[in-house]
Amino acid sequence: MANSTTAAASAAPTIVSFESPANPANLVYHIDLFLIALFAAVVLLRIARPAARLWKISEWTNGHILFHTTLRRSATRRVEFNSEAGSKHRDLATDDSHWSSAQRVSEKGTTPSYPPHVSSCPRFLRGFLQVLHARFNPGVSVLQVVVVVIYLATLLYPALFQTNPFTDPVRYGWIGVSQLPFVFALASKNNVLGLLLGVGYEKLQFLHRVAGRVLVLSVNIHGLGYIYLWSLEGEFMKKIAVPTNYWGFIGLICADMLVFFSTSFWRTKAYNLFLSTHIFSVSLILPAIILHKPATGPYILTAVGLFVFDMVTRWIKTRFTTATIRPLPELGVTRVEIPSINAGWRAGQHVRLRVVSSGMGILGEEGMILMCKKAGDWTNKLYDLAKLSGYEGDGQARKVRVSVEGPYGGPGHRMFSSFSAAVFELIQKDLEGHSRVKVIQLVWSIQDPASLVSLLPLLTSLIQQSVFTPIRISVFYTRSPTGKFPFSDDFFRSTALTLAPGRPKAAISRAVTLGSGVKDEEANTGLIVGVCGPAGLADNPTRRDQVGGIEIHDETFGW
Repeated sequence: MANSTTAAASAAPTIVSFESPANPANLVYHIDLFLIALFAAVVLLRIARPAARLWKISEWTNGHILFHTTLRRSATRRVEFNSEAGSKHRDLATDDSHWSSAQRVSEKGTTPSYPPHVSSCPRFLRGFLQVLHARFNPGVSVLQVVVVVIYLATLLYPALFQTNPFTDPVRYGWIGVSQLPFVFALASKNNVLGLLLGVGYEKLQFLHRVAGRVLVLSVNIHGLGYIYLWSLEGEFMKKIAVPTNYWGFIGLICADMLVFFSTSFWRTKAYNLFLSTHIFSVSLILPAIILHKPATGPYILTAVGLFVFDMVTRWIKTRFTTATIRPLPELGVTRVEIPSINAGWRAGQHVRLRVVSSGMGILGEEGMILMCKKAGDWTNKLYDLAKLSGYEGDGQARKVRVSVEGPYGGPGHRMFSSFSAAVFELIQKDLEGHSRVKVIQLVWSIQDPASLVSLLPLLTSLIQQSVFTPIRISVFYTRSPTGKFPFSDDFFRSTALTLAPGRPKAAISRAVTLGSGVKDEEANTGLIVGVCGPAGLADNPTRRDQVGGIEIHDETFGW
C-alpha cells in the first residue's frame, strides 16, 4: 500500500514556478522610457523643419482649425510686363508669356518675405534616404520595416531576459499593458507623436497595427500561460472563478476580438462591424485590465487621457454648417461646397464629413470645396442625395446641414504643398509673398476626356490667377472616348493647359527648366513630387537628383 502510494505521488505532475529576479513592472517601465527617448531623438533630428515652418505666427494655427476669413485677392498686386513678352501673351498663358518676366511690386513697395528653406536631409545622406524610401511591397517602405524592426527588437529584450513564458507568464502581461499608451497614441487622429514628427495620423497607422499585435500576442502568452499551469494543477475552474482572474479572461477575449476584426478583410468588407467591435472591445478591455491588476492603473489612465484628449480636440475641430451638394456625373463625384469655411487647412489635408440633415442655408462664395468620389455605401448615398435636387423644385443644388471635422494629415512641417488642392494654397501665399515655389506642374489622370468638362472653368481660373508662379496643368485620359469628343481640335491652344491620351510620364527635368525667370534671384532649393491616388501610383514615382534633391509626398487611398 505504501509502495503504491509512493508510485502514484511520483507520477503526479510537478509544477515548477520560476520567479524572475527582475521586477517585471520596473523592467517594462524602463523599456517604455527607452522607446520614448528614441522618439525624442528622432524629433530632435527633425527639429530644424518645424522651426523653419513656425517662424511665422500664422503657421502655428494653420492646418489645425477650420474658420472663415477674408482672403486677399490679386487686386492688391500689380504685374509689369516688358513689351516683348506682352506681345506674345495669348489666351490663358504660354511658356513665353508674362510668367517669365513678371515682377512682384506691392502697393507699398515692400519686398516679399519668403520662408526659410530647410533641406530634408544633408546632401551626402540622400542616397541613404532614397534606400529608406524604396518600396518592396505596395505601400510598405524600407523605412517602415526598419522602424518596426527597432521597435520589436527593443521589446524582445524584456520578453527573453531571465524569463520563461511557460513558467513565468506575469512579465508578458506587463509587456502587453505597457504598450497600451502607444497603441492609443498611434490610433488617435490628434496624437502628440504625429504632431511632433510632422506627419499625419494615417502615416503612423502601420505602427499602431504592429503595437496592437504585440499587445495581443503578449496578453495571450500571459493568459494561456496561466491556463496551462492551472490545467496541470487541475484547478482551472476554481482559479477562473476568482474575480481578478475572470476579469483578466474577459480582457483576453476583448484583445482577441480586436485583432481578429481588425484584419483587412473586415475593414474592407464590413467596416461597420470592424468599428463596432473596436468600440465595444476597447470600452471593456480597459476596466477589465485594471480590475484584473490594479497596479496597471498608470498605463490605463495614460491611455484614457490620450483618448480624452483626442475626443476633446475632435470636438474643437468640428464645425456645423450648411453645405451645397451637386452631382458631377462625368466624374462620378459629388461636389460639396461649404461657403462658411474658407481657411484653416493646408493642401493635402483631409476632413471628415457627416450629413446631419437636409436643412436649408444661404448660398455665398464657394469656400471649402470637397470632391467625394463614389467609392462606397456612404459616398454613393451622398451622390444619390445630390441627384435628388434635379427632381425637386427648380432643380437648384441641394443644401444640407453637415458637420466638418478636421483638418487632418497633410505635409506636416514641410513647407510645400502637393496635390491639386495645393494650387489654391500656393497662389494665395504667392500673392502674399510667402511662397518660394517657382513653378507648379499639375498632372491629372482621368479615364474619359469628358471628365474634364466640369472642372475646366476652375482650372482655367487657376492658370489666370498664377501671375507670379507659373502653373502648368497636364491632363491625360486613359480610355478611348465614347461618343463625340467633348473638345474641338484647336481648343487647347495654350501650353499651360493640355489634354493628351495615354498614361502620364513624369518629366521632372521639365519642371526645372520652367522654374527660371520669376524668382531667379533665389537659388533652386529642391523639387517636390506629390502623389495622390492608389498605393500602386505612389510606389514608383520618377526620381532624379536635381536642384537640391527631390522629396516625395504621397497620400494613398485604402487601408
